[in-house]
Amino acid sequence: MSETTTRLEPLDPRPLADRTCLVTGASRGIGRSIALEFARCGADVVVNYRSSDAAAREVEEIIETNGETAMCSQADVSEADDVARMAEEVHDELGAVDVLVNNAGITIDRKFAEMTHEDWQTVIDVNLGGTFNCTKAFFDDIRDADGGRLINISSVVGQQGNYGQANYATSKGGMFAFTRTLALELAAHDSTANCVAPGFVRTDMLEKVPERVQEKIRKKIPLNRFADPEDIVGMVRFLASDHASYMTGQVLGVNGGLEW
Repeated sequence: MSETTTRLEPLDPRPLADRTCLVTGASRGIGRSIALEFARCGADVVVNYRSSDAAAREVEEIIETNGETAMCSQADVSEADDVARMAEEVHDELGAVDVLVNNAGITIDRKFAEMTHEDWQTVIDVNLGGTFNCTKAFFDDIRDADGGRLINISSVVGQQGNYGQANYATSKGGMFAFTRTLALELAAHDSTANCVAPGFVRTDMLEKVPERVQEKIRKKIPLNRFADPEDIVGMVRFLASDHASYMTGQVLGVNGGLEW
């Protein structure tokens, strides 16, 4: 091997050791899978949840049973005061956060003609406002960390729109611009911001969609199946690791081949 050839080292089985990672909406679905994977990779994990206390405690218990560190932190991400309290709790127990995953989200689906202002604002407040609140609360941590990571979980719906989801699509599309802007502001500090845009994933959100509609969606997916939460985790793990240190401001689709 020549001196100019760089050999890649084998992948570290614990790439997030000595890192503190906070995942919002981590009691279920994609957030749960991310929290469990981060812990498997050696991170100390903050399991944020709004109301599903038992489910969040189960995630915490699984992590601790496997010999890793976790803490639950209840907060409604749409409420800035709640998030500020969570930040104080996290800093007191685990110190500064190195990786923030803004995953918490909700849907309230209506055709636009029937959508109320409350339907609109509630989704915007949680999905986009929550991303702002959490990023604001932990921005100094991410900026000052040794390779801080901001990872926002958006959706293919934010890229292509979806019937009956004007509020949700807008909130998720807004995350793209937010991510790219934060990437510019964090770059001088060697911290990154990226966005993962999953396709349709088997979570309780998808379960609310009528079977006939699910079938129409599935037929449009080249891989001919919905994602499982675990299908999204690998990309998030990569973005949180040192291997993604030269990637920032990107929107990464994990969608089974759906065009956007």
